[in-house]
Amino acid sequence: MIFNTTVRNDAFVSRQDATNPLSTYSKHKFELDDAEWPSAEHYYQAMKFEDDAIREQIRQAPNPKEAAKLAKKHKRQMRKDWKAIKTTVMKRGMYIKCRTHEEVADALMQTGDKRIVENTQFDYYWGCGRDGRGENMYGKILMDIREKLSEQE
Repeated sequence: MIFNTTVRNDAFVSRQDATNPLSTYSKHKFELDDAEWPSAEHYYQAMKFEDDAIREQIRQAPNPKEAAKLAKKHKRQMRKDWKAIKTTVMKRGMYIKCRTHEEVADALMQTGDKRIVENTQFDYYWGCGRDGRGENMYGKILMDIREKLSEQE
C-alpha cells in the first residue's frame, strides 16, 4: 500500500485574530461605499442590511465582535440576496483593506504560493471546518486577492 506523504505547504489564518493583518477583525480602517470602516468585519456585517440606520449602528460598533453581535440581533431584517452576494462583499472589503494598507498587502504577499486556509472548526463555508472538508471561502478570497495584487506589481 502506498501512502501520500506530501506535507501541505499551507498558511493558516483566523478571521477573528485581531493581531493578524489578514484577519477581518484587525483594526485597519478603510473607505468603501461612502463610509470609513474600522475593520473588514464591520463592513461585512453592515452590508448584510439595506437599512442605513442598521448599517450605521454596526459601523459605529466599538469592535468587530460587537459588530457581529449587532448583525445577529437584526438578522430578521437581513437583505434577501445576502447568500448570493456575501462572498463578493467579503472580497471587496478585504481587497480595499489590502489596497489601503501596504502592511496588509505585504503580509498577504509573504504567503507566496501557499494555500491559505481559514482555520476554524465550526465554519464549513468560510473555513476548513473540523475535518478539513469545509469550502474555505475566506482562504480562497485571500488567494484571489493575492493573485490580483501580484498582477498589479
